[in-house]
Amino acid sequence: MSNQERPASRRPRVRAPELTGKGGWLNTGGQPYTLADLRGRIVILDFWTFCCINCLHVLDELRELEQKHRDTVLVIGVHSPKFVHEAEHQAVADAVERYGVEHPVLDDPGLATWQQYAVRAWPTLVVIDPEGYVVAQHAGEGHVHAIERLVGELEAEHSAKGTLRRGDGPYVAPEPEPTVLRFPGKALSLPSGNFLVSDTTRHQLVELAADGESVVRRIGQGSRGLTDGSPDRVRFQEPQGLALLPDGSVVVADTVNHALRRFDPETSRTTTLAGTGFQRMQGEATAGPGCEVRLSSPWDVAWWQGKVWIAMAGVHQLWAYDPQDGTVAVGAGTTNEGLVDGPAGEAWFAQPSGLAATPERLWLADSETSALRWVEPDGSVHTAVGTGLFDFGHRDGAAEQALLQHPLGVTALPDGSVAVSDTYNHALRRYDPATGEVTTLATDLREPSDAVLADDDIVVVESARHRLTRLRLPDEAVKVAEVAHRTQREVTEVSPGRLELGVIFQAPAGQKLDTRYGPSTRLLVSATPPELLRSGEGAGTDLSRALELDPAVPEGVLHVSAMAASCDDDPDNAYPACHVHQQDWGVPVRLTEAAADRLSLVLAGTDT
Repeated sequence: MSNQERPASRRPRVRAPELTGKGGWLNTGGQPYTLADLRGRIVILDFWTFCCINCLHVLDELRELEQKHRDTVLVIGVHSPKFVHEAEHQAVADAVERYGVEHPVLDDPGLATWQQYAVRAWPTLVVIDPEGYVVAQHAGEGHVHAIERLVGELEAEHSAKGTLRRGDGPYVAPEPEPTVLRFPGKALSLPSGNFLVSDTTRHQLVELAADGESVVRRIGQGSRGLTDGSPDRVRFQEPQGLALLPDGSVVVADTVNHALRRFDPETSRTTTLAGTGFQRMQGEATAGPGCEVRLSSPWDVAWWQGKVWIAMAGVHQLWAYDPQDGTVAVGAGTTNEGLVDGPAGEAWFAQPSGLAATPERLWLADSETSALRWVEPDGSVHTAVGTGLFDFGHRDGAAEQALLQHPLGVTALPDGSVAVSDTYNHALRRYDPATGEVTTLATDLREPSDAVLADDDIVVVESARHRLTRLRLPDEAVKVAEVAHRTQREVTEVSPGRLELGVIFQAPAGQKLDTRYGPSTRLLVSATPPELLRSGEGAGTDLSRALELDPAVPEGVLHVSAMAASCDDDPDNAYPACHVHQQDWGVPVRLTEAAADRLSLVLAGTDT
C-alpha cells in the first residue's frame, strides 16, 4: 500500500527530543526553556532559517493560529541556518525583529535540534502534544489548516484527561528602537533628488531628503494591512521593491500582501495594481487581469521593455505587469528551485530578490543560489556569477569561480558594469561584463539589500544598520581574503546503486486525496551533479520511486520536489475546500557501501 493510501489510524506517540541550541533563546527576556517547562501546552516547533522565503510564508500562516489558540498553543521557532551569516546570533535577533516574530525562538547554529528531530528541509513544523510526544510533522507550506484541526482534537483530548494547561506563554516582546528607518529594504532616487525608501518592518514608505537622513514624509499607517488611499489611510505589509514608471508614479512590491501597489508622489495616494492579498499556490492562474491573479511574495520590481518586471521570490519566477491592459503573466521560470539557464520557459531560479534594468539586459540577484544572472530581450536566461544552491562565499576574480553569499540587490552602473548588494557578506561587489571579473567595492556594510546612484556616489541601503550610507564609487576595488563555504547540513549516507525514494504523505484527518481530475500527487527528481543519477530523474505522479545512483560519483545532492492536493472529505458538499501541500528538498548524500538503500522524506505525517 502506498504512503498516500494508508488508512487513518491512532496517532503514533514518539517522545520529543529536548530543545538545545548554542545560541540560546530570543523573545523570552533571556529565560531558557526545556520541554518539561512547556508541559501542558500544545507546542509547534517551526524549523526555519531567515533566508528562506517559504519559511517566511509559514511565519505568516502561523500568525492567525497563534492568536486564535493563544492560551493553549505555543509556537517555538528553531532557527537552523543554511548560510554562515545566519549562524551569527545578532543576525538571528535582527531577523526575529525584522519579520515580526512574536513567539520564542531557539537559536540553533550547530543544527543540534534539527538533527535530533531528523529534519531535512526548511520549513518543517513538528507538533508536540501536552504530554511531550511528537504527534505530527509537516514539511513545506500550506499545512496550517491541518494543524489547526489537530490542535482542536488535542485540546479536547487533553482537556478531558486533565493534561492541558491554559494560560499565557513565555513570549517577551523586545524593546522598540527609536530609529528613523527600521530594516529598510529597497530605495529609489526620485526626480526631485530625494530618496523613497521601503521601511519594511514598519510597513511604510518613507521619503528622505537628498541628504538621505531627513524625513520629508511617511506614507502608510505603519501597521499590517492592505488598504488604498491617502498616506494616513494606506496600509502595506513588509513592502520591498520600488520602481519609477515613465509617468512619474512608483510601483511598490508589497511583499507580504502579495501585491503590486502604485504610489503617486504628486497626489500622495496609493492604489493596488495587481494581486488579491492572498498568496498564490501551485495550480492557480499564471496570467490574467492584475487584481484577479494571486501573486507570491514579490520582492523587487523594475521597468524594462515597456513592462514592470517582478522578482516573484515566493515561486522562484519572474513575472511581468503590463500597464497598457492591466494584466500580469509569468515572464520566466518554472517554479522549480535551482540554477538552470536557457529559454525563459525552461529556466530555474531560486528566490530572485533584486532587479536592475538596462536597455540590453534585465539583471537579477538570485539570492538562494548566491548568483548574479540576467535576462536577454529574447527571454533567454544566463548566469554571470554563481553555481547553485549549496556553494557560497566571498571570492573575487574570474566570474566562473567568484562567490557571493545571498545577495538581495543589484544596481546598473554608468560604465556598463553592475554593483551587487552582497547581503550576507556585508559587502558591495562589482561584476564587469567586459572583463568577466568580480571585485569588491566596499566592506563593513551591515546586510546591504539595495543601492541607488546619486551623482558620482552610490547610496547603499544598510538594512541591519537601519540607514542609507553614501559611498564614493572607488577607482580600485577593495582587496579581501578569499572565503568559500558549502551549506553545513549533515550529509546523508546512502548505498550506491538502487535507492528507494519515498515521500511520506498522509492526508490530514477529514480530508482525502483529490483525484477528481486525475492524479493529485507529483514528484520531480534531479541531482547535482546530474551524473549522480543513472536513472530515476524527471517528473511523475507516484510519491515513491526507484533511483539508480552511480557508484563512480561519491557524493552530490538529490533535489526532490513533491506536491499533493487533498480536499475535505464531505460527500454532501459538491465543492469541498481543497488544499495544496508542497515542498522542495535538497538532500546532500554520500555513497557508502552497506548504508541505507531507502530515503524517506516527510511531506505530511510520520515515517513508520
